[in-house]
Amino acid sequence: MRPAIFLPDASRELEEASLFYERRSGGLGKQFEEEIESAVKDIQKDPEIWPFFKENTRRRLLKRFPFAILYRVDATEIVIVAVAHLSRKPDYWKDR
Repeated sequence: MRPAIFLPDASRELEEASLFYERRSGGLGKQFEEEIESAVKDIQKDPEIWPFFKENTRRRLLKRFPFAILYRVDATEIVIVAVAHLSRKPDYWKDR
């Protein structure tokens, strides 16, 4: 299984979304993080199963939250490019 690494911007997006949900309802931020963790494990198990979204970037949608994990598969690792909200600024992450 290839390791998954988050780009700094993707880590920041994860933290900001988690804080947003935690402020909204106690424990919801933790649930968001748990769903991200589960999705990353799914990606690691079979990174090629999730569809291409743009060019060489794949997208794994979350089930409960309106977010997607955008990632690229390299020879030795999986690079998490963005933890993107589905209704905000399309393609903002493309230069990463």
